[in-house]
Amino acid sequence: MINILSIDDHPAFREGLAAILNTQQDMRLVAQASTAQQGIQAYNEYLPDVTLMDVRLPDLPGIDALAVIRAAHPSARLLMLSTFQGDAGITRSLAAGARGYMLKTMVPGEMLQAIRTVHAGDKYIPPIVAAQLAAYLSEPPLTQRESEILKHVSTGNSNRAIGKLLFISEQTVKTHLRHIMDKLGASDRAHCVAIAARRGYLEL
Repeated sequence: MINILSIDDHPAFREGLAAILNTQQDMRLVAQASTAQQGIQAYNEYLPDVTLMDVRLPDLPGIDALAVIRAAHPSARLLMLSTFQGDAGITRSLAAGARGYMLKTMVPGEMLQAIRTVHAGDKYIPPIVAAQLAAYLSEPPLTQRESEILKHVSTGNSNRAIGKLLFISEQTVKTHLRHIMDKLGASDRAHCVAIAARRGYLEL
């Protein structure tokens, strides 16, 4: 029997998932949570075989919650769930220890296959996600500093304001921004933010 924990803040999705799992003789939904903190507590209490966790939760990013669970339980098997396939979010999830990545648009059969694959000790990456990763495999990722600057750009801050917030010069901000635009293939600030959001560098 595969004991499963569901961590997702969308009740309709949790209910649908529960209905799918209840039709399987080898699976059992042992607990559900709607926030990262509830999910972490539920994991510690139930020690599920497989955990399904949304990458976007109201109190803490799913990737951060993943790191907390993995720090306490290195053998934890977690599948991240998302409605989009941005390569940056997928890469961060896998680097943090996720055993797989599922899109919420997947048909029930694919979700069940993913759960069984991860429970067996293997990783699961659906073909459409693998193709997305491969498309940007040769491109350098944004650095932590570049990601910080990009986040401030997305909220409408000027280069001077960003410099003050990060305690760096305006010229340094301009240099970082030029590198960001080169990496993302963007033509201007707005285009940069749009690409970053699509690829999962930003949550807008």
